[in-house]
Amino acid sequence: MKRKFETIIRHIIDSEKGIEPLLKVDVPEQFRHGEDDNIASARNLNAAFLIALSGDTHPLFNRAVEYLNGFRSHPACGNIASFYRGGLELIRSELSQRYSSDERFKKDLLSLYAWVNDTEKCENHAKTIEKIRSVFFPEGVSLSSIQNRQEKIKVLREKRKIRISRLNPLPITNPAREILFTSNILFTIPPVSKGIESVRVSNNLKRMLKQIAQEEQMYWYDHPVPIGVAPEHNEVLYGLEGLDETINFEKKHGTAAQNDRLDCILSASVTHKGLQGIIKEYLEDEFKNGKNIKNLNVFIFTERDTIQLVDEILVPAAQRYMRSKDHGLLYETIGVDGEYGRHYSFLKAISAFWHVFIDPNIKGTFKIDLDQVFPQKELVGQSGSSAFEHLKTPLWGAEGIDTGGRRVELGMIAGALVNRKDIEHSLFTPDVHFPDTNVQADELIFFSTLPQALSTEAEMMTRYAHDTLDGAKQCIQRIHVTGGTCGILIDSLRKHRPFTPSFIGRAEDQAYVLSILFNDSQKNLRYVHKDGLIMRHDKEAFAGEAIKRAAMGKIIGDYIRILLF
Repeated sequence: MKRKFETIIRHIIDSEKGIEPLLKVDVPEQFRHGEDDNIASARNLNAAFLIALSGDTHPLFNRAVEYLNGFRSHPACGNIASFYRGGLELIRSELSQRYSSDERFKKDLLSLYAWVNDTEKCENHAKTIEKIRSVFFPEGVSLSSIQNRQEKIKVLREKRKIRISRLNPLPITNPAREILFTSNILFTIPPVSKGIESVRVSNNLKRMLKQIAQEEQMYWYDHPVPIGVAPEHNEVLYGLEGLDETINFEKKHGTAAQNDRLDCILSASVTHKGLQGIIKEYLEDEFKNGKNIKNLNVFIFTERDTIQLVDEILVPAAQRYMRSKDHGLLYETIGVDGEYGRHYSFLKAISAFWHVFIDPNIKGTFKIDLDQVFPQKELVGQSGSSAFEHLKTPLWGAEGIDTGGRRVELGMIAGALVNRKDIEHSLFTPDVHFPDTNVQADELIFFSTLPQALSTEAEMMTRYAHDTLDGAKQCIQRIHVTGGTCGILIDSLRKHRPFTPSFIGRAEDQAYVLSILFNDSQKNLRYVHKDGLIMRHDKEAFAGEAIKRAAMGKIIGDYIRILLF
């Protein structure tokens, strides 16, 4: 089996028999071990790993193995080399076990081995890709045709079905007063190319930014907002102005009182520790310059503020009610800096604090992303309800039975997204489309867009319009949830205590539901899908450059997510 697997890998990474490599990248050519700067070393390590994985028949095998072993104590790349060396053994071990225990896998691997040894057949790249995916990414094969996709959508939707036993007898009736809206902001220092002096902030902030820029960066985020960015590119102003317009619409629509103001909590995550001390001053200046936020009460929490919350509330409470003396875990768990899991859990949990200390009328929290807005005109015109009317659904907080016979509590709610460029066609246009067949190098073995497109169609685009799936007797639960456009009732939060582990950096929304996925001793907490609760995703409209810069980080995040999940 080992030799057959190595032959397959070599076919994928190397040009043999005059055939262009499937990766469309010449991996052996990338192994230029004479170059030793950090960027070259990372490239060489990656190439050496792939060459080593293709076995000792490869002419560069011995040199590749020596290269991997030579980095054991390298200060910058030692951990990377160790990861690759360990990966070689883990991959071979897992494949060997699977080959011995799974007849279907064994058959597919042998079929692929025979295929790559047939030069004539290998010239058919599309069929070769399908053969490779049958071994390494079978979900990709099943989604290759439109007919298969439609069948998979039907099957997944059926699997997510919930038979409702009781609608919420006390649903949200006044979202403006009963829902705490939350969001996260990611901040970083201005780009080096612009220089601090050219940044449009006060002289006091410029002086502090010069000092902060000398700090070592603590955290990396995919598209943080640089301090001093132009207002038209400021995600914070954009999202808050959009939320302000939402409540303005609701007042005219009759679903909010004229004197209503939304409480909105923002967690501010920063790349440099010093930014924690200037974020509020910076945002206050920005809000003063902006004239379009009139219906919101905005509260900002940095890591400093969450530490104060732990010091003044949680530690005394733990000492008094739990006789606890070890409080270290509280500081590790409660906070907003670091991986996304920390701020995601915080923005849910803060609603319970808010209910006790600030406003007992709050029943739930709803998180949005600030690059998204409620397209109220389209919501009313195409779904029949405004944003607030959707949030008043008795499905949020309903109870039911899933297809496995488990009792579920639909204490969480999830909506969907539509891209700005697609909304003119329909509000109900999925924001993740099934891709074309032009496969890039990183998409051969795992193409995340395919399963994402499937679950987007099957879950997010479900509409309660026919006799069986009517949103009254039957609905669907959501597993695929976006970072924003989702919420939880405080009663469910206290009862089930879901959380995202603080080491989770991507798919923090999926990790949140994983924490309470199965609990057979009571009702299982789930997200209810609310059809028509859709936000317009505007990131590309005002932050296209940030998306491009974040592309590589997104890919790396996807790979890390695979390993963690």
